[in-house]
Amino acid sequence: MRGRNKLLFAIALGLTAGACQSVPVVPTLPPSAADEPPASGSWRATATDQDKERIRGWYSSWEAALADARAKGHGADVDREGVLLQQMAALPNAHLPAGDYRCRTIKVGAKGRGGLSYIAYGWFRCRVAPEQGLSSLTKLTGSQRPVGMIFPDNLKRQIFLGTLELGDEKMAVNYGSDRMRDMAGLVERIGDNRWRLVLPAPAYESLVDVIELVPAG
Repeated sequence: MRGRNKLLFAIALGLTAGACQSVPVVPTLPPSAADEPPASGSWRATATDQDKERIRGWYSSWEAALADARAKGHGADVDREGVLLQQMAALPNAHLPAGDYRCRTIKVGAKGRGGLSYIAYGWFRCRVAPEQGLSSLTKLTGSQRPVGMIFPDNLKRQIFLGTLELGDEKMAVNYGSDRMRDMAGLVERIGDNRWRLVLPAPAYESLVDVIELVPAG
C-alpha cells in the first residue's frame, strides 16, 4: 500500500498550497474555454486537460460503446446487466461511504477491430477510505487496479481521478505523469448499497469501463 499512499498523497497535494514536498505535485492546469472557472480544491483544478475531456464526453463514449457491443452480438449481455449499464440510471446522493467493497469490471466496446466488445470479469476487492478531506478508491486485487481520489461534483455524481496499477506492480505512478495510466470517471449510486464507477475512454482495450461496487459482506 506504500506506493498507493504516495499516489493518493500526490493527488491530494493539488488541493492545498503547502510547503515543499518530495512527492511530485499533480499539475494544476488552466481551464479550457469550455470549463467553468475551477474552484480551489475542485476536480477541475486537479484534472489534466485529457481527463476533463473524458468527463465532458462521457455520454458519447458510452453511446459508442453500447452500439459497438450490440452490433457485435452482445445485446443480451448488456440488457442482462440492467441499470448497471444504463447511462441515465444515476440516483441522488452519490456519496460512496468508506469501507471494503466487492467490485467487478465490465469493459464495453472495442478500441480496435480485433478487440472484444464485451468482457465481464468476476468479483475482486476494492476499498474506499478517508483521504486528505476527500475519499480514496483503490482496487486491491486483479491485474488492472485503478487507484485514486474521489471529488465532489453534483447531487448525482462524484468524480474519480487516478491512475492504473498493472500486474505485480507495487507502486502506482503519480497522476498526471503518464497519460496512458491516468484515469477519470463518474462515481454514481444506482441502487440501495450499490454504486458504479464509469470510466469513459480508457487508454486500453475498451471504449468504456464500468466498475460495480457493493459493500463487502
